[in-house]
Order: sequence, then C-alpha cells, then structure tokens
Amino acid sequence: MNFTQTKYYRTLMFMVLMLVTFWALGQGKTVTGTVTSSEDGEGLPGVSVLIEGSQQGTITDMNGNFSLSVPSSDAVLVFSFIGFTQKKVSVGSQTTLRVAMDVDIQSLEEVVVVGYGAMKKSDLTGSVASIKAEDIDAFPALSAVQTLQGRAAGVQISANNGGQPGVNYSIRVRGTNSINSSSEPIRVVDGFVGAEMPPPQDIESIEILKDASATAIYGSRGSNGVILITTKKGKSGQMKVDFNSSYSVQNTTNKLDLLNGQEFATYIQNFSPNYQYLGANTDWQDEIYRQGFISNNQLSLSGGTDAVRFYISGTLFDQDGVVIGSDYKRYSFNSNVDIKATDYLKVGVNLYGRRSTESGIRTQEGSGGSGQAGVVGAAMRFNPDLGIYNEDGSFTVAQVGDQIDNPFAMATEYDRERVTDRFQTNTFAELSITDWLSFKTTLGIGITNSRDGEFWPTTLIRGAGSNGFASLSSDKSTSLLSENYFTISKTFGIHNFVWVNGYSYQKNAGEGWSTSSSGFINDAGRFWALVQGSEPGTPSSGYGQSIIKSYYTRFNYSLMDRYNFTFTARQDGASNFSKNNKWAFFPSGAFAWNVKEESFMQGVSAIDQLKLRVSYGEVGNQAIGSYQSLARLSPFNPPTAGLNALGPTELSNSYLTWETTSQFNIGTDIGLIKGRVNITMDYYKKTTNDLLFRRELPSYIGVDDQYQNVGAIENKGFEFSLNSNNLVGDFKWETNFNISANRNRILELPDSVEYRSNGPGHMLLGITNVLVEGQPIGAFYGYQYDGIYQVGDEILPGSGFEQVPGGEKFKDVSGADGGPDGELSNEDRVIIGDPNPDFIWALNNTFKYKGFDLNVFFQGSHGNDMMSFTQMELETLSGKANASRVALRAWTPENPNTDIPMASSGRTYKVSSRWVYDGSYVRLKNIVLGYTFPGNFLDKVHIRSLRVYASAQNLLTITDYPGLDPEVSYRNGSSTSGLDYAGYPNVRTFTFGLNLGL
Repeated sequence: MNFTQTKYYRTLMFMVLMLVTFWALGQGKTVTGTVTSSEDGEGLPGVSVLIEGSQQGTITDMNGNFSLSVPSSDAVLVFSFIGFTQKKVSVGSQTTLRVAMDVDIQSLEEVVVVGYGAMKKSDLTGSVASIKAEDIDAFPALSAVQTLQGRAAGVQISANNGGQPGVNYSIRVRGTNSINSSSEPIRVVDGFVGAEMPPPQDIESIEILKDASATAIYGSRGSNGVILITTKKGKSGQMKVDFNSSYSVQNTTNKLDLLNGQEFATYIQNFSPNYQYLGANTDWQDEIYRQGFISNNQLSLSGGTDAVRFYISGTLFDQDGVVIGSDYKRYSFNSNVDIKATDYLKVGVNLYGRRSTESGIRTQEGSGGSGQAGVVGAAMRFNPDLGIYNEDGSFTVAQVGDQIDNPFAMATEYDRERVTDRFQTNTFAELSITDWLSFKTTLGIGITNSRDGEFWPTTLIRGAGSNGFASLSSDKSTSLLSENYFTISKTFGIHNFVWVNGYSYQKNAGEGWSTSSSGFINDAGRFWALVQGSEPGTPSSGYGQSIIKSYYTRFNYSLMDRYNFTFTARQDGASNFSKNNKWAFFPSGAFAWNVKEESFMQGVSAIDQLKLRVSYGEVGNQAIGSYQSLARLSPFNPPTAGLNALGPTELSNSYLTWETTSQFNIGTDIGLIKGRVNITMDYYKKTTNDLLFRRELPSYIGVDDQYQNVGAIENKGFEFSLNSNNLVGDFKWETNFNISANRNRILELPDSVEYRSNGPGHMLLGITNVLVEGQPIGAFYGYQYDGIYQVGDEILPGSGFEQVPGGEKFKDVSGADGGPDGELSNEDRVIIGDPNPDFIWALNNTFKYKGFDLNVFFQGSHGNDMMSFTQMELETLSGKANASRVALRAWTPENPNTDIPMASSGRTYKVSSRWVYDGSYVRLKNIVLGYTFPGNFLDKVHIRSLRVYASAQNLLTITDYPGLDPEVSYRNGSSTSGLDYAGYPNVRTFTFGLNLGL
C-alpha cells in the first residue's frame, strides 16, 4: 500500500470515528429527578440510582433529588433503598423523573413506642395496638380520640353527648375495671403523663398499651390502659410548609316521630275533655335544629438541619352545632424543637397551647321539671299546638304537665359560655454516656384555666321567678411531672438486652371558686354584672393537691432474636392514701417466642412471622380525689340565722389503699404471604380486687357513705385483628378488620347488692340500675313487661299497678318467699338488660389507583341493651307532655288488638323491660374519595404535594333502636352506660378538603 492509499484510509477511519462519537454524544443526556416514598410523598435521602448493567450511578441527596448522565435513551435506572421495594424506570425521552418507591412490607421492621422508649414490633412481648397518622386524620374531628373509634381491637369509645360541639369521649380498654373510681386510660403525649392530646393533624402515631406487661411501666396510672401519643417532628432538609383545610356541613341523623298540633289536642282530650286545640302546628325539632358547619384549618412549618430540627403548627377549629345556640371554637398551636447540642447530648422542647370557647345549651338535664327542661328535652315534650311567641311577643310556656319553657326560647335566651385555656410544655435532655448507656430527663408542666358563666334571663321561667339568675365559676389545675431514667442497651453475640431504670415525680393541684346572684334590674349585664343583683348567693372556693412518686424498672432480654423476655416492676406512692398505705408494688412478666426463627420453620415459605406471647402482671388504681382517707368537715346551715357551722361529711379510713388489677394475656402474631397478611389474636383475663368503693353507711352514723377497699370485678375477652394487602400492583387494595368481645362480671360486693338511681329527677323513677354479684356492671333493673290487660284477663293486684283492661301488665316473678305470690310488688323487679356489648368490630378498606384513593370504614356494636328514658316519657301516655305517634295506636275498647296501652292519667313511670331496647348497630362511619396530583404536574408550579378529597361521616346506620341514635349516653360513667335521655343528636357530616405541601 503506497503513501496516498494509507493517508486515504486514515482519513476515512478518522471520519468514521468522529461520526460515531457525534452519534454517541447525541444519544447521551443528563437526567434529574426526585425519589419519594409512596406512603407519604416525602423525599428519600440516600437512595441508590444505578444504570442497569453497569456500575455507573449516584445517590439521592437529603431531599431525595439526584442528577445522572445516561449514555442513551434506552437506559434503565435501578432505584434501591433499604425498607423499600427495588424499582426500575426506563429513561426514554424523559429528562426529569419523579419516582415513588413502595414500602417493602416484608423487610421493613416497624418500630413502636412502648413507654420510656421504643422497640421493634417483632420484639414486643405485650399487647400493643398501633394507629397510623393517616387513620388519625381520616376526617375532621374535634379530638383525636374520636378518630380512634373502631381502629383498635378491645378499645370501646363513645361520645358522652352525641354530636355536641366540644363533647368529651369515654374510652374503655378491655372493659370497665372500677365502679366508683375512673376507668379511663391514661394519656401520655411525648412522655408527658396526663397531657392533653393535640389536634389530630399534629399527631404522628398513637399506640394503645392493653395488657399488664405493656402498661406496668406506668404503674398505678396504667391500670385502665395507656394511650401513647407521638406528635410530629421536623426532618433535616429544606423547610416544608403544609396547609390542611376542610369545610364540613352537618345535619341530624334522625328525628323523633311526634304528634302534630291537632293530634296532640285530640290526645290531651283523653285526660282533659275540655281542652281546646290552640291553633298552631309547630314541629319543635325543626325549630331548634339547623344545618351545622365545621371549618378546620391547619398551617405547619417543619424542617431543619442535622443539628436543629423543628415543627411548628397552628390550628383553627370552628363549629356551629346542629342545635341553635351551640357553638365551639378552638385556637391551638403546637411546636417541637429538637437540638443536637453535641455528639453526646440532645435537648428539645414540646409546646402546646390552646384556647377554646364553648357556647353551650342545656341537654341531658338531671331534672326537667318546672323551668328546668333542656332544649332537646323540651322539643320532644312541649305542646305542638303552640307557637314560639304569645300575642304580646313573650315566649310561650307549656300548657300541659310541668311548666317548661318552649325549646326555641331555651336555645336562644339561656346564656352559657365556657372558656378554657390550656398550656403545656415538656422539655427533655438526653445524654449518651457511652454507646450502650444513656440518661434522659424530662420536665413537664401543664396548666388549665377555665371560666364558666351562666345566665337565666327574665324571659325564661327560672329567671322570671328570681328577676334573673347568674352564676360565675373558675377552675385552675396544674400538673408538674419530672421523669429521670437510665437506659442500658447492649448486644453480646446472640444476647441482646435493654434495661430501663427510672424515677418519676408528679404533682397535681386544683383550685376553684364560684359565686352567683339574682334579682337584677335588667338582663343586659349577663353573668358579668353580679354586683347588680340584689340577692347575692353563697360563694364557694376550694383547693386540693395530690402527689405520686414512683421508682420503675423494665428489663427486655432477647436470645437469638427468637426468645424475648420482659420483666417490669414499679413502686408507686400516692398521697391519696393513709400514712401506712401510700406505697404499693406492681410487677409484671412476659415472654414471646418468635417461632418463625426456628430451623424447623425455615422451609415454610408461606409463613413470614409466627410469634407466641404470654404475659401476667399487676397494676394499681388510685384515681380518687385528694384527702379521701381523712376525716373531713363541711359547712352547713345551722338553725340559728347568721351563724356559720361545720359538720362531719367524711369518716377517716386509715386502711384505705390501692385497687389492684391483675391481668393474664396470651396472644399470637402471624404474618403470611411475604407480609401481605398479618393477624393478631389475644385472649385476656383480668381481675380487679380491693375496689375503691363508696359504701353506704347506716343512717345513725351521720355520714352517708365512705370509701372502702371492698369488692372485685372480672373482665375477660378475645381480640382479633387482620391487616391484609389484597392487591399491590398499580391498583392497591388494603383491608383492616378487628373484632373483640369482652365479658364483664362483678365477683364480690360489700353487701352483695347495690342499687343505683340514674334517671332524670322529675320522672321520680327510683332504682334504675343494680350491681349484683355474678352480673355485669350497670345492669338494668326493673319489672318484666308482659303486654296489655285485655277484657277477661286475670288482673294481678298490687299497689300502684293498673288493674283495668288496657293497662300495663307485668310479670309476677317473686314475693317475700322467693316465688310468685299472685300480686305485684317491688319484689318482682329483676335484671332486665345489659348495656355491655357482646362484641364490637370495625372494617376498613382502602383502594388506590394512580392518584386516586377511596377509603370505606364500617363500625359496629352488637348485643348491647339501651334503656331509653326518652321513650318512657313519650310513650307512657299519661298526658304529662307530648307523645310519640304510637299514641295513635293506643288501646281502646274499640281497638284492643294493639301493643300500646291505653292513655291513662293515673299511670306512673315504671322502669321495665318495655323501655329496654336492642342498641346494636352497624354504621358507615366514614367514606372518603381523594385525588393526589402527580408530581410532574406539581413541579411546574412549585408545589410539593396536593391532595383534594370529599368525605362523609355517619352516612348510613342500620339499627332497630327507636331513639335518636344508638351512639348516645346519659350520665355515662364507670357504673352507668346505655342510658338515653334528651341527648344532643348525633350528626351526619359531609366534608370537602385539601392538603397542600410547599
């Protein structure tokens, strides 16, 4: 080959190489993007991003962002991160990627809070239920407690007064443990025992400790279960701004079916033949009910660096209730700051404050006699043939039965306002002494101030009789808590242990005063012008305090991650008790066996987890008022005017000591199909001894009753929970189901039987409930209703019982000798109902497809009885007030084939099985449809996340209960439940909202 040819080939080869190079350069490009968690949309730092088939790649920064040069559009990027399923994405023509990684259910090791620390869920030996933030914030709610209903097996939650704005909720964990003392679980917010729960949007997770092994670390305060609340914290990285807003409309779920004006007049003529129809036809329920509204807005900022992290939020909750005159508004703020002061020291502070204003109305009144009826009680009783106003513009009053104000007047004229300020702070410092030894100290302070004002103007009966009546009261409670504990965490080969040792000190103090006045010149000053009253009332004031000191220890030992042991002990001292009985010792022990880790289970691929748990322990209860073991004197009015006097109201009891609850628990945790199905089952039995019981004393002693340690209660039951990921592809379907059954029984009482009266005072019912050995707490007590006497029936004699055809008929059960005696008397009263449900359950289904999500949540209760004083007042048909429409079917000689007795003015209210109903229900508690906008779209407008949704609560209820709602309660307490009278109605809510992240 000559020189010319060689030069030619070299030139040709150079040109080919240049073309290849330019082609390659044309194919290569830079791809940027963000990797987030599909669970919460948060950026994931440290994600490995590799080009498939090569070692070329990068990792995401602290915000989940990455940038990578790829050789061609055919490149495939592989995203890997611990705890998440590996994901592959083809680049194609894209230059910007937004990748959402799914949690690897099988590999992710969930960590739960257990009190004075946290641990892997697989290492738990006790019974603990965990609720996620997305469930807590599932719908707009006044309190996070409301959102917990149905979320955990063995936990029963009920509103104390229907849908009233600002209503409190009652919580029972595995049944009722006490009779006269509290059965409410303790609430612990970020380590602060007894703190107030912040709004749901500020809560990261809630754990409910149920068995003695889990609760014993809290000693006496954990006797009724423990609710651990962890609030949201800031994360390192760019500051995030989140705005959550929702607007809801509310309506009553039901109305009572009452007589109209003309029907009422005809009904009253059975008792007063000369009664004339007064011309109106007023539906008083329509007059007091309205469309309610809720506006709920929260703004939060979070972020920080590796040294300082912060979370700050403010919330405004504003509600107009469905009953006119009932409103509630709350302003609150929440702040968490965590500081890494040095490599060995962490400090932080949690701040929470709120102001709430409640404009209340009277409902669930203790007495509905003359001038004392509440709004709902009056609406069901008041004459429907009267209008709101008389001809002279004054408000009408009832013309039949007790003289009561019309419900519209009660709703608009009665003035009650309660303002409550709450501030709590919890500071902590955690020192890492070595890599296995740490010390943490916390100081919590909580202060609650409330002011309650009430005014009865002269436009209402009570106010007119005294020329206006006003009262003003104020209460202040303070709690100081200091926790100090060491944690030792060490691993030696196959041995691992965590040992917590600490000391706790908590002081609670309360003070209050009240005063009143009447005889005002006019109504203008309300309760702020007490000095204008001509007749000041007797002022009162009081102060009390209590202290609890505790020493506690918990030792967790794990062998080969297979055998887990927990030993807990707490020594509690409470000032409530006498000198020699202040201290008590509460131990517990638990064992868990991770069977799946055994060699003989390694070949069983269908089972991912199989753990057996067993525990036993004791916890105490000191939930009584201060100074209950001491003799006390109280003021009373002496026979000589102008003198003060004191008299004995409490006898000393130097033997008064702790209630003690012992609990045995056996359970299992099962995981199937690569973690897609998870099952938890528990059986428990707990016994409470030495009840703090208010025992009646003989009348000659001069003191009505005294706290004594007498009696015992048993609760036993079964819990089952199932969580399953039914579909895990583009279309996701997750199901959560739980069901629990609890059996409550009184084992021992001081006098075998204890009678209770819990009905409205004006109905003069006497005994309504009974405590009997061998029976559940709060059993209903009365006569067995046996229908209606017909012409020709044998009529049983008995003083106070009807003895004519058409009258109420009751069963002759027993006489003085224990058997039927042919007549009716008090001896014929028996247990006629049980308010405790046979079982409660909940079913939650969540569906997700691309940006859409649908959640459907059902909840139910079965086998619980309810006693309705409302139905008793409406259907006794004695002509004392309006009646339900069953009065149209009342017995007459011409209409004997009916189940409704005749109208009779001589009939008195009698507690009987006629007024006991099945309170079972199935309720569509919540349904929500949401849409999350795709990241690619949001990036263009500089928005991090955006979700819009619509939801409905209490949309459907299936029940046979004839009252307003099966989820109501009157005088709800440890020994009283399942009662219904003139309660605030439950509500159906429709909500529209958005969650915006910047």
